[in-house]
Amino acid sequence: MAHFDQALDRIQWLLEDAVAGENIPGAVAVVGRQSEIYRVFQAGFAQTQGGPKRLMSQDAIFDMASLTKVFVTLPLIMLLAQAGLLSLQDRVVQYLPEFAENDKASVTISQLLSHSGGLVAHREYFKQEQGYEAVLAKAMAEPLEYRPGQSVIYSDLGYMMLGEIVRRTTGQTLQQAAFSRIFSPLAMNETQYRPDSTLSHRIAATEVMPNGRAKVGIVHDDNTEAMGGESGHAGLFSTARDAARYLMEWTNPSPQALLSPAIKKSALTLKTPDTGGARGWGWVLRGDPHDCLGDFWPASGINHTGYTGTSAAFDSTSHIWAILLTNRVHFGRQNDISSLRRRFHNLVMTAIPS
Repeated sequence: MAHFDQALDRIQWLLEDAVAGENIPGAVAVVGRQSEIYRVFQAGFAQTQGGPKRLMSQDAIFDMASLTKVFVTLPLIMLLAQAGLLSLQDRVVQYLPEFAENDKASVTISQLLSHSGGLVAHREYFKQEQGYEAVLAKAMAEPLEYRPGQSVIYSDLGYMMLGEIVRRTTGQTLQQAAFSRIFSPLAMNETQYRPDSTLSHRIAATEVMPNGRAKVGIVHDDNTEAMGGESGHAGLFSTARDAARYLMEWTNPSPQALLSPAIKKSALTLKTPDTGGARGWGWVLRGDPHDCLGDFWPASGINHTGYTGTSAAFDSTSHIWAILLTNRVHFGRQNDISSLRRRFHNLVMTAIPS
């Protein structure tokens, strides 16, 4: 046990060193296996500029950025499939007829989930459009960047489409659908889009805006902000403990889990062979260019990152999981934490007996 505790101590030292070296303002991390939390870590500051300086706390609320894709949109689509309301092999145009424009009629839901649907990675719609419908319409009309299924290009646009499929199929907003189907059942009580301003003292600040104030509780992603703060690709805010509850769902083999074992197994199977990417549905698999798991996680390792500095990882065999939440963009978009993520995951996998 002493050796285990010492191994976990190295994670705390790593985070404190990253703060001292100004690689990140602050961080909260949590590691565990299945339903057991081994330790929660915190270091540094929730805010250092563009407002009052605030220490980081274990219950800090983070802009999860692209973790929205796998915490909201992916499970909602899968729950709809589990309920028989759609098939992942269905064409997107069955749910979004407007999407057929510019030769996109053959694109499937599965291809959007695995970022192989032929769509461009990103467009700066916020520079011309404001409002959910206006931004969505622009994204819906985009031509194909490549032949669907031929390559993997990580695409925000694909998850905008998937979020809209959820909205039209359920008749609910993403927040409503996620609350009733995911957050409430999993007791993720502090996970939400557009957090209330009364929570500002707990929210980790992101980028400092041209007016000199840091974004606190305002989504960092520009297109999502233009869409009103809620999209299928970004906009979610959460805490490390709530994020851990979500990964506990993915590492729970029980048939009584929210998602059936068959669906989870399929989601974590390679969907993009011979494309230059290694993607399941939503999740990043080992060997993908965006894989952040470092040197020691096995082939069954699963992960995803968020632009603001967040990440979630688990091993589908040993059921070890790890959450690392940082507000790295508080120091600017150029701030690179790739090495920190790899070293963190190295320490997690070498600390916990598999």
